[in-house]
Amino acid sequence: MSKITIAIDGYSSCGKSTLAKALASRLNYEYIDSGAMYRCVALHCLNKGIIQNKKYDKLAVVESLNEIHFQFQFNSHTKVSETFMNGVNVEKEIRSLLIAEHVSKISMIKEVRQHLVSAQRNFGLNKGVVMDGRDIGTHVFPDAELKLFMTADIDTRIQRRVDELNSKGQHVNFEEVKTNLIQRDHDDTHRKESPLIKAKDAVVLDNTDLSKEEQLEFVLKLISDLYLTRD
Repeated sequence: MSKITIAIDGYSSCGKSTLAKALASRLNYEYIDSGAMYRCVALHCLNKGIIQNKKYDKLAVVESLNEIHFQFQFNSHTKVSETFMNGVNVEKEIRSLLIAEHVSKISMIKEVRQHLVSAQRNFGLNKGVVMDGRDIGTHVFPDAELKLFMTADIDTRIQRRVDELNSKGQHVNFEEVKTNLIQRDHDDTHRKESPLIKAKDAVVLDNTDLSKEEQLEFVLKLISDLYLTRD
């Protein structure tokens, strides 16, 4: 059975990564978290002092891109793919609210998007990849065999994000997460470069009232149907 490319787009805290990881595990595909790559750029710029007081030097951000090398490794103990930057596991650091406050602005920079899109396409050259983000089906892999667009009720998304951060020891409240998500939604959908939009041929998956298992089975059925129509 030939491998395909699965592109998953959608709003923040819709469970894109959770579904993508589950699909990659079930299909024995490679999972690539495109959002983690943008988060790495934000983390790198914070560490280098390029971002200070919520402001950044655009030229310095662009010039720093070649200093960043990405790798995704499957952790056999936790059973999830983890993000490495320059050989260091940064999975925990890039999931903080601090990074979330900067990543949307960094991702608006044209040169940043061009650099990372090129890297993302290289990851998917041989297919057999599940990639999630905000412009995967529309820009990174416009010819992907299966495209999903995920969404959920805003309050559901906020609570999921609160629970996720609190479970990792990052104590946040509903209102500060709400402010961050609303701002990220605005930035993602209004940026000039590759804004978050639904691809015309994407299947919408509203998972407000769906369990992780129900979402996985729904998409596996789509894949099964896709192979039937291709054969």
